[in-house]
Amino acid sequence: MKTVALVLMLFSFFISMSQPVSTKVIAHRGAWKNTHVPENSIAALHHAINLKCYGSEFDVHMSADSVPFVLHDHSIQDIYIEKTTAAELSKIKLSNGEALPTLESYLLAGKNQTQTRLILEIKTSQVSKARSLALTKKCVELVNKTGVAAITDYIAFDFDVCLEVKKLAPKAHVQYLTGDKTPAQIEAAGLDGFDYHFSVLQKNENWLADAHALKLSTNAWTVNDVAIMQWLIDRKVDMITTNEPEKLIELLKK
Repeated sequence: MKTVALVLMLFSFFISMSQPVSTKVIAHRGAWKNTHVPENSIAALHHAINLKCYGSEFDVHMSADSVPFVLHDHSIQDIYIEKTTAAELSKIKLSNGEALPTLESYLLAGKNQTQTRLILEIKTSQVSKARSLALTKKCVELVNKTGVAAITDYIAFDFDVCLEVKKLAPKAHVQYLTGDKTPAQIEAAGLDGFDYHFSVLQKNENWLADAHALKLSTNAWTVNDVAIMQWLIDRKVDMITTNEPEKLIELLKK
C-alpha cells in the first residue's frame, strides 16, 4: 500500500508540474500606455477589457464632499482632490476629452461584462485615517449599488482599510499592497492574499510558495520588464500587474 501511495504521490507531482502556467494579467490603471489614452480613464478600462485582461486596476480618492473619483495622484491640474467639491472636480477633462470619472461612472462602464475583473485600489487619505475608512465604506456601497460586487476585488496600502473592506464585504477578495506582512500574517488577518512590489518578492523568494501553501492569492506590481515577468511566472505567481499588458499576454503565449 505504501508503494501504491508513493506512486500516486509522484504521479500527482509530475502532473502538477506539467500544467500550463496560469499567471493572470492585470492592466495597471487600465491599458493606457500602448493605446495612447489617459491612465485610469474609462477608455483605458475598455482597452483592458478588449485585451481580455483578467483584471483592470484603478485608483480611488474622495472629494471634499465625500464623492469618490478615479485618479492615481492626489491632485490633477493643480487641483487637490480631497479639498475640492465633486461639482468642481466634474468640470475637469482628461487629455482625451473624458470627464474625470467618478467611481460610480467607472464601475458602470465596466459592468456589462464578466471577463475582466475591476481591481479597486482604495488610496490612503493624506488628510486622516478617518477619511481613508470613510472612503472604504463609500467604495463598498457603490460597488454594491452598481451591481458589480461579483467582478470587483479590492487592494490597499493601508492594512486597516483592507480589514475594513473585509468587515463590510466578507465575501470580497482583498489583497494588501505595502509588502511588510508575511503570508502567515496576511492569512491570520483573514485577508485573501497580497499584491506586493516585485522587489519585495525578490527579497523574500519563499513568500510565493508560503502563500500558495496557505491558499492565498499572489500578485506583483508594477512589472514592465520581461525578465522579471518571467522570473515571477517561473515561481507561479497568480497575477502580474503591468503597464505593458500586451507584452505580458504575448509572453504567456510562449
